[in-house]
Amino acid sequence: MITIDMTKAKVIAHDVRRSVRNAEFAPLDIKATIPSEAEAAEASRAAIRAADADLQISMDAATTADELKALMPAQE
Repeated sequence: MITIDMTKAKVIAHDVRRSVRNAEFAPLDIKATIPSEAEAAEASRAAIRAADADLQISMDAATTADELKALMPAQE
């Protein structure tokens, strides 16, 4: 029988979560340097941070590998 170490699985899941979040931030990082687009870019970044914080809490609360897998964000 295969046993999954949930502590290690969560570390991997959070690394993927951070990678996806960073990819979402990348185009906004450039826009944040343009004065006319900075406010909208920061609002978008705040929305991404809020969604990411919710996902982080859900991942931390997952008790099975299937729950954690269902929460994994799609990677491009």
